[in-house]
Amino acid sequence: MRIKRLYQITRTFLHYGLNELIPAKWMPWSVRFARCTLFWIRNKHTDLPPGVRLRLALESLGPVWIKFGQMLSTRRDLLPPDIALELAKLQDKVKPFSGERAQQLIEASLGLTSIHDAFDEFSVTPLASASIAQVHTARLKSDDNDGADVVIKVIRPDIRKAIDADLRLMETLAAVLAKHLPDGRRLKPREVVREYQKTLLDELDLAREAANAIQLRRNFEDSPLLYIPEVYSDYSRHNVMVMERIDGIPVSDIDTLMAMGVDMKKLAERGVEVFFTQVFRDSFFHADMHPGNIFVSRKNPKEPQYLGIDFGIVGTLNREDKRYLAENFLAFFNRDYRKVAELHVDSGWVPAHINVEDFESAIRTVCEPIFNKPLADISFGHVLVNLFNTARRFEMEVQPQLVLLQKTLLYVEGLGRTLYPQLDLWQTAKPFLERWMKEQLGWRAVVRSVREQAPYWAEKMPEMPSLLYDYLQTHKHQVTRQELAAQAMLQVQSTLAWRLWWGLASAGGLISTTLLWVTDQNHWLTLTGAIVTVTSIMMSWRKPAQTR
Repeated sequence: MRIKRLYQITRTFLHYGLNELIPAKWMPWSVRFARCTLFWIRNKHTDLPPGVRLRLALESLGPVWIKFGQMLSTRRDLLPPDIALELAKLQDKVKPFSGERAQQLIEASLGLTSIHDAFDEFSVTPLASASIAQVHTARLKSDDNDGADVVIKVIRPDIRKAIDADLRLMETLAAVLAKHLPDGRRLKPREVVREYQKTLLDELDLAREAANAIQLRRNFEDSPLLYIPEVYSDYSRHNVMVMERIDGIPVSDIDTLMAMGVDMKKLAERGVEVFFTQVFRDSFFHADMHPGNIFVSRKNPKEPQYLGIDFGIVGTLNREDKRYLAENFLAFFNRDYRKVAELHVDSGWVPAHINVEDFESAIRTVCEPIFNKPLADISFGHVLVNLFNTARRFEMEVQPQLVLLQKTLLYVEGLGRTLYPQLDLWQTAKPFLERWMKEQLGWRAVVRSVREQAPYWAEKMPEMPSLLYDYLQTHKHQVTRQELAAQAMLQVQSTLAWRLWWGLASAGGLISTTLLWVTDQNHWLTLTGAIVTVTSIMMSWRKPAQTR
């Protein structure tokens, strides 16, 4: 099954001529030879532009590859503009499945005889179609929720089979890479694939997505930065989710945003702030922030607000990772490369035997040239290549729990590049991180901790006298028991010392008596030695006097 899928992927790539997009000098001889052996598979789309061929190939391979194309579409510094624009269509313009089939799935999931049992209106034509699901517009019945306009998200039918096939193939390839690549242990391909597998399978459960949306909506309630639509939980199931319909401008529609007079600089800065707020304040972040999932409110162009959808992929960070990340970011923004190197060693991301001075110098070499530059002037493709080479040189291990965060940061950087290329990413994020660190480490952290614990201590305060009395009583009994135990220990030690002393005396007497007997000494002297020896043996078995 895996070999069949691998052949299908290879055939698709060659069928759309994707091998022609890679310069021949970059392809090892083994790959060129393998291409020659598949001579019967020809490029059947020579008339299409490269971007269209790449999009169609990824689209035909299914959701795993479509997700990969979505991520690539945000990195216009790594791809030619025409290819990036074409891949952007994968964000919400994937070929839909039948609207009638979607209606049947909704009716079956909600237990409806007819779609109109719950909705006054339902559009069979999908509003948008993505890799995992598609969306239809509807209106709830007038007697329920005041006839609110909603959208219904429906998981594609039979999608699990295609995903499972690709994930099994990825597991096989990861095992091969881990075994044969020199960097296999450091890059942790198996762990990364497992993390991606968990993320992708979670995205197939719309009940989980609904819970994620409710959590994010609570985190940003009444926030001017981000609005999360309301989820109607009564109409949501594992493969169907109903939520409030929003009216916004796609964040990728720059012409419309400019025409409406949106403050693009503030919009880009707020995107960075939304990201860092989710990561460091909430430890719960939207991890699929590609342009197809982000809109801008029409209400106040001078104070732009983001509208977010599609919450199937979210990320979390534990306290330790969050702390190390914040300290790394701050040290990086302050150009304290020594601190960055030490933090990597302290966190275990880099082995302890690595020379910190050499690691510091390597980080400085990569990062120093990009400071004080707007995003438009930074070649992140070049920076990424250098960072990967540095990580390999210093045996830095991939952290699977940070893969989602790294992907989201790429989305945010790509979004900032699109909205406002002059954005100073460092100066925008630095004040937020400095404020967060002060709240975590300074007097504010102490005050907050006391305030958070106050209800608990207020509840326990009436019990304190009895708890104190119980403690003192217990302590008193423990002291008595410890004294008795100490006396018993002294008695044991005294007994052992007594028996050791008389045992040595017995051994000495026995040896002396034996020598007197063998050498035919005076019988009275020999008898006296024997009496002393017997007496010593008897004394060694007596118990010593009790010590107090």
